[in-house]
Amino acid sequence: MTQRVAMISVHTCPLATLGGKETGGMNVYVRDLTRELARRGIAVDVYTRSQDASIPRITGQQRLGERARVIHIPAGPEQPLDKNVVLDHLPEFVERTLDFAQREGLRYDVIHSHYWLSGWAARDLRAAWGAPIVQMFHTLGHFKNLVAAPSERESERRIAIERQIMQFADRLIAATPIEKSEMMTAYGADESRIAVVPPGVDRRLFHPIPRAEAQAHFGMPPNHHMVLFVGRIQPLKGIDILIRAMKRVTDQMPNWQEDLCVCIIGSDGADGGDTNQTEMKRLEQLRNELGIGELVMFMGARDQDQLVWHYSAADVVVMPSHYESFGMVALEAMACGTPVIGADVGGLSFSIQNGYNGFLVPGRDPDALADKILLLIRHPFLRDQLGEQARQTTERYDWPNIAAEILEVYRKLDTGRGG
Repeated sequence: MTQRVAMISVHTCPLATLGGKETGGMNVYVRDLTRELARRGIAVDVYTRSQDASIPRITGQQRLGERARVIHIPAGPEQPLDKNVVLDHLPEFVERTLDFAQREGLRYDVIHSHYWLSGWAARDLRAAWGAPIVQMFHTLGHFKNLVAAPSERESERRIAIERQIMQFADRLIAATPIEKSEMMTAYGADESRIAVVPPGVDRRLFHPIPRAEAQAHFGMPPNHHMVLFVGRIQPLKGIDILIRAMKRVTDQMPNWQEDLCVCIIGSDGADGGDTNQTEMKRLEQLRNELGIGELVMFMGARDQDQLVWHYSAADVVVMPSHYESFGMVALEAMACGTPVIGADVGGLSFSIQNGYNGFLVPGRDPDALADKILLLIRHPFLRDQLGEQARQTTERYDWPNIAAEILEVYRKLDTGRGG
């Protein structure tokens, strides 16, 4: 029976502010899964690399629960580092993690590693602790590279490491059947060791707020239309496709200056490196060239307790990504009763049921995206119907349900080892 879990998230802390270069859905996943396991009486230690010497070495009990904590391990300079630089500091991370566990007299039943860096560290931790590895990648370098801009391409070193992790991990978690297939075809993963368990959504936080109330919260006039994007400001997210689509939308709405806005929530790049800042400048230039500078507003990062208001005030959430392993923003929006229009790629093809809880459109197609945005703006009854069906969809993804599935993965490993 699983009593204590070592959750490994080397390159990013689950309590970090969302929206930066290395913070997003994985942070939310690790945080919320940890919190739910702690509610069930399981002790969870989240090990992450320290990026700020001023932060206490052990944090998180107030936000994660009394049986859960985040342990910040110094490994290399205590500052944000590119993940490929973090790789070179993994031996130090492993050594200091083992030292901490030994000093505390800790024994772990499961090592649950997230992302390729954590999986690589987990192999040496397993050798010392004897606990099995459950690995979730969250994104796969091979498939990201198929669509990524040159500045976002992943190294062959990462892809080779992912391939090795697929071979030595005791259990692999795929977010969707699509990702399971990708693991098998591109990486040679053993089908029998892959469990499909989707991410969850915190439905206590993300719930419908009456649209008029949410609009009033932001001082929006009644019946104003908001198109919303939430995510990192990077080329892979396809924000330029949304901006081009909105130009087409305004061509069909003569009073768009009074009736419409586009809110883009995500880091402005100040903490995200040159890639994000360059992309922000490119997007700002594009909206101005198209003559919709007043329409498209870059809002910066927002805490999740504020996102629920944005989701509820929006007519639609748009995800024009070129690649998404799952797309947790879609779940958050749907839990708030807001339909989602997403590119027909990766995990979005799984979570969005076309015509039921939102729409799927071809990737990189501003015309198709504009058509669906206009459809939902012009037909509020359809928007509300899809939104309610979206909310119902997320009942299956409630974190208690997802945590139970993860615990079943742990249990089968324990049984297989004679536990």
